[in-house]
Amino acid sequence: MMLDIRQRTGWLFTGVVLAQLVLISAQVTTRTGVPMLEVAVFGSVAEVQRLASGVMQGADDSWHQYIALQEVRRENANLKTRMAELQIQLQQERALAQETRTVKSLLDLRAQTPLVTIAASVIAGAASPDFRTLTIDKGTRQGVLGDAAVIAPAGIVGRVITPAPRAAKVQLLVDRNAAVAGLVERTRAQGLVVGTGGERLEMSYVPGTADIRAGDRIVSSGIDGIYPKGFAIGQIESVQRGSGEYTRVVVKPAVEASALEAVLVVGKTPASREGQE
Repeated sequence: MMLDIRQRTGWLFTGVVLAQLVLISAQVTTRTGVPMLEVAVFGSVAEVQRLASGVMQGADDSWHQYIALQEVRRENANLKTRMAELQIQLQQERALAQETRTVKSLLDLRAQTPLVTIAASVIAGAASPDFRTLTIDKGTRQGVLGDAAVIAPAGIVGRVITPAPRAAKVQLLVDRNAAVAGLVERTRAQGLVVGTGGERLEMSYVPGTADIRAGDRIVSSGIDGIYPKGFAIGQIESVQRGSGEYTRVVVKPAVEASALEAVLVVGKTPASREGQE
């Protein structure tokens, strides 16, 4: 009980002292004539205002930085979208340029050859590697017939084996059942070029005395009655000779079938046209 009374007395004494200090501060003035209490109160309030102003300014700066960051992100997104559009446009222009070059090469080939030809686009390849074929978008309605030779600017592609009204299947030279009569352009040595089912051809029935070597260009001889004379078949890649005879002559095809987009179908060979006349 005594302790509680002492605590109350202490608090009362402290309050009286503080009140006296406040009264004295209110009566005492500074050199400018402003009461010291007013100066102390104003200083305390000013510090609180200064702190509040700093917090508000920091929040305002952060908000403006956030707005600016959002604007930068929006501009970046727009730039990425525009870049993607330009890349797509560039790819389309490249594809169009390549298509234009392909068409031009076919037109040049048609202008250089006396053959009657039908331009066609490649629309599909063989589903099985055992049958090396492709499908073109022209058929009997456009004059495409069976056994018609199919050529490209690089050389012979193959022959038509299944003509339909609006499409046709073409057997490629690399098909294991395909063959074309060929000759070495340099020495005129002749042989039969056959498909292997892979990416290479082989030249058979070449006389052992024939002068052939790697790098020689093979062209069609025209004696098979299907392929016109003088068109490129391929280039000899390697030659194997055994006991005076050629055992294996590997030929790299002139035409890369997997890269074909358009071809020409031969409607009539010069021989057949002369026969009709």
